[in-house]
Amino acid sequence: MGELIMDPYIKDGDFLYPAEDAQQILSLAIARQTEAGELSRTQLLEIAEELGISAETLAAAEQEWDIKKYEIADQRIFDRQRKQRFHHGLAQFSIFGGFLLVFNALTGGSVTWLLYLIFGPWGLKLTWDAWRIYRPNEYSYTQEFQRWRRQQRMRRALNGLVRRFLGPS
Repeated sequence: MGELIMDPYIKDGDFLYPAEDAQQILSLAIARQTEAGELSRTQLLEIAEELGISAETLAAAEQEWDIKKYEIADQRIFDRQRKQRFHHGLAQFSIFGGFLLVFNALTGGSVTWLLYLIFGPWGLKLTWDAWRIYRPNEYSYTQEFQRWRRQQRMRRALNGLVRRFLGPS
């Protein structure tokens, strides 16, 4: 009769880790081994060699990380700008709404229809913006981020062209 394996992560007495778990464990071990929290390129090459990772694979991973690092930085800027824009709109809504409510109270409530006409669509837009920012759909977020990134690249390219055209100041 065959032996029952109770744990799917154990095979022949050896633990099996999913690739993501192994990557996280190795990342933590490397971080603990280094004293300053930083590794030289030589140390990185040594660790890769001990793990059986070729220098070419490591170089490709470095290039991929370099690109991803800038994308992550851009995403942080993008997220910060979206939230700042939303908070600015919310502050405008609150200030303008407070003013109109006070004005409505002082005039005896005769402009109530104006409050609904102005604040209804504005409030719906703010609600929609809040939903998009704080509960993003991955597809629409990616589309917005890529659009923003293209705009940033175009802005940088135009600024560089203007600087070249105008010459050094």
